[in-house]
Amino acid sequence: MTLDRRLFLRTATAGGAVLALGAQGTAPAAAAPGGFPDYRHVRTLLKPGQLSYNPTGEIIFPCIRGVYDKLSNPLGRYYLYYAPHDAPGGICLAYGNSLEGPFTEYKANPIVSNNWSPHYKVSHVSSPHVLWNADARELWLYFHGENNTTRLARSKDGITFTYDRTVLTTAMLPAGSREASYARVFRHDLPSRGAKYVMLFMWNQANDHRDIGWGWSADGRNWTFSQQPLIDHAAVGAVNVSGPHLLTRNGSAYVVYHTDKGSGGDIRITEVGMDFSRRNHLGVFYNSGSAAPESGRAAAPSFGTDGGVPYMIYEAGERLSGAIAVARG
Repeated sequence: MTLDRRLFLRTATAGGAVLALGAQGTAPAAAAPGGFPDYRHVRTLLKPGQLSYNPTGEIIFPCIRGVYDKLSNPLGRYYLYYAPHDAPGGICLAYGNSLEGPFTEYKANPIVSNNWSPHYKVSHVSSPHVLWNADARELWLYFHGENNTTRLARSKDGITFTYDRTVLTTAMLPAGSREASYARVFRHDLPSRGAKYVMLFMWNQANDHRDIGWGWSADGRNWTFSQQPLIDHAAVGAVNVSGPHLLTRNGSAYVVYHTDKGSGGDIRITEVGMDFSRRNHLGVFYNSGSAAPESGRAAAPSFGTDGGVPYMIYEAGERLSGAIAVARG
């Protein structure tokens, strides 16, 4: 995102449509591919150096959830989950009353550690994605540890979790697969597959390139996984792709994901259709700025709406040395 693009003034309708005027009050800003909002960086929300739980000086993979209409007496209207990646990692929570912040670090982080007896003892846990499971009326946490394993834990309050099971390992994928992590799960009906949930994840294959894999489930616990990538790195001209998120709009489904900095460091978008049969690569969804805090990299987006205004919360900056930031549509 260039500096002159940042100078645009923005207003949003209650339905989330964006109207924009340039710095001179001229041409409107173009929407992102697929008709999505043209998100613009607003501010940094969390920096590792400002956190009490900061074992490695880095944090990644934000997941934002509105809990004001789901939980009794939550700490704030919004729960923001995140984690360090390097050992020991640890699933963390911050809370606030606006998607633009401020967010307050939960005093007893991490809420999930790398040693959860008798279920596992691993070098690290990371990449939290929390789904509101309306069927169970619980918050379901999907997270990885080690990099070849994705796990599930469940909670009634979003803070205290009960371990459930392993939901994905590289053993469920073709031989030679190295990683199956950074998963996000979404409520999405696939009638032809008897599924109500879809998982998107980063899949490091035998060729040591990272693609977007996917799977489907009737209950969010028992999964079937495609043995072919949903989004192949080579198909979009990247070395690696990761951090997928599912969005729907105007009767179709889209996957947004980031590329590594050597492939542009931007967030891109592919239309997959409601039945996941399409592969319509639409290009850049969010163009990372060269200045701090993005410094040429935006990644791992999570989305929410506050007062009818759409927001994207994401990693800003070099991997393992960045921050959690927010952009507004």
